[in-house]
Amino acid sequence: MEPIDASVTDLTARLGRWSAGRGPLYLLLAARLRRLIDEAALPPGTLLPPDRRLAQALSVGRTTVVAAYDTLRQEGRLVRRQGSGTRVARAALAPEAPRVTETSNPLFLHLLEAPDDVILLSCAAPTQPPPALAEAYRTLVLPDGDIGYHPAGLAVLRTAVAGRYAARGVPTEPGQILVTTGAQQALSLLARLLLAPGDGVLVEAPTYPGALDLFRETAAVPLPVAVGPDGLDVAEAIRVMEDHRPSLAYVVARFQNPTGTVLPPLAGRRLVEAANALGVPLVDDEVLGDLAFDADDTDDTDGVPEPSHPSLSSYGEVIAVGSLSKVVWGGLRIGWVRGPAPLVSRLARLKALHDLGCDVPSQLVAARLLDGFAAVRDARLRDLRAGHAHLRAELARLLPSWSCAPATGGQTLWVRLPHGDGVSFAQLALRHGVAVLPGATTDALGGSVRHLRLPFLLPPEVLTEAVRRLAEAWAEYTPGPAPERASLRGITL
Repeated sequence: MEPIDASVTDLTARLGRWSAGRGPLYLLLAARLRRLIDEAALPPGTLLPPDRRLAQALSVGRTTVVAAYDTLRQEGRLVRRQGSGTRVARAALAPEAPRVTETSNPLFLHLLEAPDDVILLSCAAPTQPPPALAEAYRTLVLPDGDIGYHPAGLAVLRTAVAGRYAARGVPTEPGQILVTTGAQQALSLLARLLLAPGDGVLVEAPTYPGALDLFRETAAVPLPVAVGPDGLDVAEAIRVMEDHRPSLAYVVARFQNPTGTVLPPLAGRRLVEAANALGVPLVDDEVLGDLAFDADDTDDTDGVPEPSHPSLSSYGEVIAVGSLSKVVWGGLRIGWVRGPAPLVSRLARLKALHDLGCDVPSQLVAARLLDGFAAVRDARLRDLRAGHAHLRAELARLLPSWSCAPATGGQTLWVRLPHGDGVSFAQLALRHGVAVLPGATTDALGGSVRHLRLPFLLPPEVLTEAVRRLAEAWAEYTPGPAPERASLRGITL
């Protein structure tokens, strides 16, 4: 089975849950392609993948893709010429339609789909808020004499976040904290401020795909460095920084997303010292840093992570990004940047252009939660440990040929398939009612093709059903002729 190239992977991701619904597969595929063309996501002149390559990526037969392409050709939306391939017709889009920059990341695209019977294992986030969040809103008292615009964040929350860093041995002033609308906005502001088209950005391979989206939006050039069992290959990262002097380096040092690895302290120190010496701004994504399974809830009272997982910021100048989305709830859109005060001031001015500051009630609630963070974190960890054990047991029972190392923290398992590739299997899994994140979408090196990222946050009964559906899909999945027969059945219905 040939590897699936990046252009096909990108289109496959943009198609989303195209096969959900009733009717022949070729009509469902044509309908989703039609929508992408009409919305300018596939602009005029775009070259579409060859029939066989797209069929392989979608885990269907070539006849399904041929029939879908022919349907759109008859409508005038596609032009198919031998020797030049299949392209979006020049007249398929009105000239005045805007061209927009948008994500092709399945992690986000699945969230935009209409609710259906698909179990979302593509996004890793708590499934419900903790009782402490509702209680904090119930007792909320809004400030008097405050217009409500705070581009850098409320002083009480900036102070609370700074205090958490200080408790971890990283002296921090409130002026070094910028409050953001989640960690995604924090990364977006950093990318906008520090990157220009053509700039190099060092990234892990694989890495958080939401960050890759942001770097591509700025037209920066990824400089990927492989992640191994002990996290980032620091020696290679230093070589890349010495040779290319990237404008930014982005890492997830603790419970790396998606592999779950933890960068050893000595390696982390070497990385920080090298980045500082070379003048490369180093961003450490700490969103998952609080989720260490070995954290002992009797050892602390404020929810500060244990010294066995130190922050990179303790070794030198690092731009840290954090949020409450993984410990509390994704719907509490509160994140932050910790960095040098001059950088934070520049980021605050940039943020003011976009939203004039985060929601004030949410910031007040976040400050309240940080005051008693240990209890909230420990409750989340108990659920994560249980989910981790349950998902691993179900995978061992129903999919014993799949392999994955146990996690030591975080929210996900990094699973390796024995054959095939994650992109095409994810398409078949969708038709069995489960959305998973293929490893190829996380890897700027073009690797991780046989990997899937599987979160263990859903309730046990849902995880059991998800693995059952995955096992059914795997029983059907082969790199050979089996999908072809499935496609022909779809066309003749």
